[in-house]
Amino acid sequence: MERPNIYAVAARAGVSITTVSRVLNGKGPVARRTREQVLAAIRELGYQPSWLGRALAGRGQAALGIVFPDLAGPYHAEVIAGMESLTAAQGQALLILGTHGRDRCDEMVLDFARRVDGLVVTARTIPDAEVARLQDGEVRVVLLGRPPVNGAPAVRTENFAPALKLTTHLIADHGHRRLRFVGDPALSPDVAERWEGFVQAHRDAGLSAPRSPVRANLRQEDGYLAARRLLGGASRPGALVCANDEMALGVYAAAAEAGVRIPQDLAVTGWDDIPLVRYAVPPLTTVHQPVEELGRRAADTLVRRILGEEVPEPDLVLPSSPVFRESCGCRPGG
Repeated sequence: MERPNIYAVAARAGVSITTVSRVLNGKGPVARRTREQVLAAIRELGYQPSWLGRALAGRGQAALGIVFPDLAGPYHAEVIAGMESLTAAQGQALLILGTHGRDRCDEMVLDFARRVDGLVVTARTIPDAEVARLQDGEVRVVLLGRPPVNGAPAVRTENFAPALKLTTHLIADHGHRRLRFVGDPALSPDVAERWEGFVQAHRDAGLSAPRSPVRANLRQEDGYLAARRLLGGASRPGALVCANDEMALGVYAAAAEAGVRIPQDLAVTGWDDIPLVRYAVPPLTTVHQPVEELGRRAADTLVRRILGEEVPEPDLVLPSSPVFRESCGCRPGG
């Protein structure tokens, strides 16, 4: 028989693994009846509380790691919050590495991996070959925001379908024909899939292929600089589909400088649905993706790998959906 684990206890008691951890650690609020259910499940299953370090026969670090290409912006903060919500409940540490485009980042990641029990690697921080190398070296890896590689499971969100729906809305419902995509598909698989959805919407509408993407990084200043070039040109676009919300806010600043009204003169959309964009003027049309849940599910998948358990969904894709606000031309309230 397999040794019972914390997931089995949670399932038997009908609670989350966070609640089981609170009962075991004596930390955090748990109702008396719930506590009794958890303790009864522990007795019935013969569960011996032993977290990651002890589960690895004393060889564990009691820490998970996450690697980002960049640490700036609210997206990364939400991913970290999601991971931390699980690791904190387990009494573990969460270590973070930002490569920031430095030279020899592959070696940085490999050295970092030696200090944690497992690693979440985001986007294209390191190439597929290096992911395979980590896997071959028995480093437990989970990928976030990119497809599975060499047996390493992935946790990501929908991109193609929401981008198709968002762009189709601009074309079919608001009559736009001169649209530009702002973002670099080479930066991450997420952005590449958003670009593919943008292109497909043009095909479906019977329009000519869109112009090449306006390649820019995912920061606010990059969106600002890209928009300044576009809005100062002879053929100004009628709509900008931005790869994330930060870039879209940069477009807002450039449009204000140029005297271009949103949405009367220029429709603008983003991606992520960060809290700030709901209060932009006008409120930003964007795509909501469950970023905090993305981090939590990545941490949960990594824990399962560390404990030697089967991962139920090796390629877990969480749903994303467009949120229509006034920046695309919709009336207040969608």
